[in-house]
Amino acid sequence: MSGIGPIEIICILLGVVLTLGPALAARARRRTEDEVTDDFEPAVTVVTPMYNEGASIRETIRSVLAQDYPAHKLRMIVVDDASTDDSLEHATAEAQLDPRVTVLHNEENLGKRRSINRAVRVASSEIIVSVDSDVTVDRLAVRELVRRFTRPEIAAVGGQVDVRNKHTNWLTRMQAVKYFFGYHTVKNLERAYRTVLCLSGCLTAYRREVLVELEPVLERRKIRYGEDRFLTRQIIKAGHQTTMTMDALCHTTAPDELRVYLAQQLRWRRSTIVDYLGSMSHFWRMHPLVALHYYAVFGAILAYPVLLASAALSGLIIPLMLLHVLVVGAFGLYYYSRVRRRPAPQRVSPWSFLPMALVLPISYAVLTPLAALTLGSKSWSTRVGSEPASAESAGKEARAPAALSKGAAEAERLRPEPVRAMTNFGS
Repeated sequence: MSGIGPIEIICILLGVVLTLGPALAARARRRTEDEVTDDFEPAVTVVTPMYNEGASIRETIRSVLAQDYPAHKLRMIVVDDASTDDSLEHATAEAQLDPRVTVLHNEENLGKRRSINRAVRVASSEIIVSVDSDVTVDRLAVRELVRRFTRPEIAAVGGQVDVRNKHTNWLTRMQAVKYFFGYHTVKNLERAYRTVLCLSGCLTAYRREVLVELEPVLERRKIRYGEDRFLTRQIIKAGHQTTMTMDALCHTTAPDELRVYLAQQLRWRRSTIVDYLGSMSHFWRMHPLVALHYYAVFGAILAYPVLLASAALSGLIIPLMLLHVLVVGAFGLYYYSRVRRRPAPQRVSPWSFLPMALVLPISYAVLTPLAALTLGSKSWSTRVGSEPASAESAGKEARAPAALSKGAAEAERLRPEPVRAMTNFGS
């Protein structure tokens, strides 16, 4: 016997964490997860950065304006990041129907985070809610997020993201199960100790004062992918707490083409690698169990391609793939046991996760090394073929309609200083 190698050690660590973690997390969550307050009802500004969303931005705006939250305390700022399609016109048309919506226009492409930073400077609300431009939010989403700010130490509260096109094809069905595990199991340990390490920009509420505090750090960052992970990590590094709730729900459209899915996963893989490396300086701020789980998973991400290569060279790739099928099948059955009572449109077959047995090793074997070699990418869009235009071309192609006359006066409540409802902004 040659002894235990690093891959085996990582597997043992993961096994211990994944076995004990859920039990310990469940115990801790009984003390923390369901804490709510209905005495906190602050002014809220929903911020949505947008790039080449087209007509779909209308659905996002409408879902925000339909929130079960006092209308006079709810505002929305849409920041068009030099889109080269008709997104700006669609957002402007919706804003003209409701004075609570303000549309800002970047003359050149600044990226998602800097666009959000701009909106935060314009807003004056105590709570900022980030909503991505390709999602719709449930009516209770904002209220459920706000109810989780039960103590001053909590700086950010995330919601749950669901796949709305889960029944399109095998790929979206597979992703629906993957999203379920991402929120209902992977984050359990983190939220139990109010150290959720990645709050999705799809739906997350922040204390504005914390975003203002961190703005210099966020502005200095040149990488345009992984902004959500980076922001969450900076919040924790600054000594604040992060949590999430399953009661605040939004719906996103998952990629239904393999090439688009792989492009998305490549971007997320880059973000993961950068995030893990960047957290080395402050991992001690995490609860020991959270830190153990966090870095054990990182070790697995790095070791998994090595495991695949070793199995291929030793002739054990087929047994390894069969093991993948068994494990993934078990996960699918567990998923179904949790969702079987939901209406049919809200769930998929337990066998929908089986393609992951093939997609997972291929994506890890190819995407992990590729991500490590392309960390310098400057794209912030997950859409294939939707790279931001250059500053020169963005200035030529982006069109800025006249100011929103109907909403301009009312929108002034959002701003500490006069800014037109529709305005150009350069770097």
